[in-house]
Amino acid sequence: MDILSLIGVVLGFAAILGGNLLEGGHASALINGPAMVIVFGGTIAAALLQTPARTFVRALRLSGKVFAPTKRDRPAMIRKLVEWGGIARKDGLLALERASDQEADGFVRKAMQLLVDGGEPEAIRLVLDMELENREDEDINAARVFVAMGGYAPTIGILGAVMGLIHVMQNLADPAMLGSGIATAFVATIYGVGLANLFLLPFGNKLKAHVLDQTQYYRMVVEGVVSIAEGENPRHIEAKLRGFL
Repeated sequence: MDILSLIGVVLGFAAILGGNLLEGGHASALINGPAMVIVFGGTIAAALLQTPARTFVRALRLSGKVFAPTKRDRPAMIRKLVEWGGIARKDGLLALERASDQEADGFVRKAMQLLVDGGEPEAIRLVLDMELENREDEDINAARVFVAMGGYAPTIGILGAVMGLIHVMQNLADPAMLGSGIATAFVATIYGVGLANLFLLPFGNKLKAHVLDQTQYYRMVVEGVVSIAEGENPRHIEAKLRGFL
């Protein structure tokens, strides 16, 4: 669990609701059905129109990493790579086949399989770098879905405000109808700006940070596997990989 993300969400809600209460308002004043439909529905619709289905689905799958990111123990991975390097120098690359089969991480397992199959170091690097680059591009594009939604939400909020004001202008002769239109106008703006700046933009940027951390972790794996393929001394491999910490 990413405690900072959880604190951020709770604090965001608390700041809005607490500020409203301190000003003498009521929480119910911030609940407006038409404004929710306009802002939330419009923002999602704009994102769906902009984004390919595959990227949108990937964005939904990645969203959970904001609160529950994948744990990657870099020191433990370095110890594994150094150990594998020692085994390879002593017993040959085929001796790593069992370690490859037991590896849970798909990318690391693929790297180990390329190593066990006796691939040339540069060929291994080329294959892994290509997969890593494609994975990073797909994940970054998925994170940008939330950033894009953060850009649309305030504008949709303004649209909701204008629609509320239109409703007000059409009912100037009926004071009883003015309240709902004014409420929709102002609450829609709050929804749009709040949704964008407290949730969507931070979500997107947090996911980008996780993607970059994942890429750096796997680059360390690539460097370690290529070093093993080149027959480097395990001590040299460890010293090299320490630079990723």
